[in-house]
Amino acid sequence: MTTRDGRRLHAMVLPGPGPDAPTVVFEAGAAAGRSTWALVQPAVTAWARAVVYDRSGLGRSAADRRSRSLLRMAHDLGAVLDHFGPGPFVLVGDSAGGPIARAAAAASPQRIAGLVLVDPTDEAADVLFGRAFRVAERTAISANLVLARAGLLGLLHRSTIRALPVEARDDLRREGFTAEVVRTQAAQARTFLDELSGFRAHPPEMGDIPVTVISGGLAGGGMGAGLRAAANAAHAERAARSPRGRHVVAERSGHYVPISEPDVVTAEIARLARSTKAGGQVL
Repeated sequence: MTTRDGRRLHAMVLPGPGPDAPTVVFEAGAAAGRSTWALVQPAVTAWARAVVYDRSGLGRSAADRRSRSLLRMAHDLGAVLDHFGPGPFVLVGDSAGGPIARAAAAASPQRIAGLVLVDPTDEAADVLFGRAFRVAERTAISANLVLARAGLLGLLHRSTIRALPVEARDDLRREGFTAEVVRTQAAQARTFLDELSGFRAHPPEMGDIPVTVISGGLAGGGMGAGLRAAANAAHAERAARSPRGRHVVAERSGHYVPISEPDVVTAEIARLARSTKAGGQVL
């Protein structure tokens, strides 16, 4: 598909069981693309059409010459919904994709049947806005750029992506660990936390959209015990603020829940997607 300003966004669609099936659209994490959903996307097609895509500068999508702000990424997700509309949609946002999905849902809540946030970045976690976290993020991105230029970045993630199907694994090895991807991650990070902080005073208003928040149950993978506890507390608060909220802990997962426990993600998507056929009543 092509955005209004001419950028090409690469998407992959798996059809659902029929024309009345809801559409599930997946939004990946900060430096992640469509391939990270390879264990979840096919599983939802028994009852929904499933759409994965690469944000600008990731995977097979063209880079963006403008700032990669949270709001701009949310507008791009809105363009994806326009392209694959009219809905109803269930949005699934992983990690940094969580706030993007929330902002896109708030922009057009009438077409959103549900929201699944998978170990999302959330403004209720104070630790995200401290100096230590920001320094650690900048340091990690700088180190990743050095590794990507040397062709070594993928080695850090080989144990994580081993669980993916061969085709997705190969796509990630070719597309997921390049210097261009890290530069896109840096461009996103430039304003992301400041914009997310703004959600505290002016959170995206989503009305009565059902929201399920899935937390990883384990520390590790860049998340120490303190950060994990803060994240999960924020996730519980996010679910509690929704009139139809639900908090689920993937007990055997760290941050990469769609890869380590895809069945947990699939079950929560199914729960919300099926509600579109029950008059909006979550089953």
